Amino acid sequence: MNIREALEQRSGNKCELCAVTPPLNDLRLSPSLNDTLDTNLLVCNTCKEQIQQPEKMDANHWRCLNDAMWSEHKAVQITAWRMLHRLKAEGWPQDLLDMMYFEAADLRFAEATGDHLSDDEKIIHRDCNGALLKAGDTVTMTKDKDLKGAGSFTIKRGTVIRNISLVHDNATQIEGRINGSSIVILTKYLKKTGAEQAS
Repeated sequence: MNIREALEQRSGNKCELCAVTPPLNDLRLSPSLNDTLDTNLLVCNTCKEQIQQPEKMDANHWRCLNDAMWSEHKAVQITAWRMLHRLKAEGWPQDLLDMMYFEAADLRFAEATGDHLSDDEKIIHRDCNGALLKAGDTVTMTKDKDLKGAGSFTIKRGTVIRNISLVHDNATQIEGRINGSSIVILTKYLKKTGAEQAS
C-alpha cells in the first residue's frame, strides 16, 4: 500500500481537516522531506490553497479545526495547530490552542514553519532577487555549486528544485532534494520560478 492509499484508508477518503469529499490532495508537512503517515495528510483543494497561500485565508472555513484538532493523527494535529496560530487575531482560535498539547519533539516540528510567530518575529527567506520564498515553492539554481562529502556532485545552474522547505532558524538557507539526497542550499544561489515570483 502506497502513502496515498494509506491516507485514503485513514481518512475514509475525506479531507482530514474539513471532512469534505474528493477531489483531495496528499500534502506533506514542512520541514519534512519524506512521505510518512506522521508527516502527510489528505486535504481538499480549499484547505490546500489556504495553507499554501495565507493571503487567501478565510477564517470561517477554519472553524472545522474545532474537530480536526482532536484527530489521533500527528500530521492533522500539527496542521490544525499551525492554522490556529495563523488565525489567532480572530480571537476564537486561542481558546482551542489553549487545549492542545504536544510532546517536545512534536512541538519543535510544529514550530518549524514559524506559524506561531508574529510577522515581526519571523525569519524571512528571500531568493537572489528578493522574492519571498515559502515552503513548497519551486526554485532554480542561478550558478553551479559543488557539494562536498559522501556522494559529492555538482548542482548545475538551471537545476530545478521542487517543494522546498525553509530552514526555520536561518533566513539564508532552504532544504530540498536533488538526486534523491536531502541538501541545504543558500538562498543567494536560488531564483523563485515562474508565476510564483509574483507572490
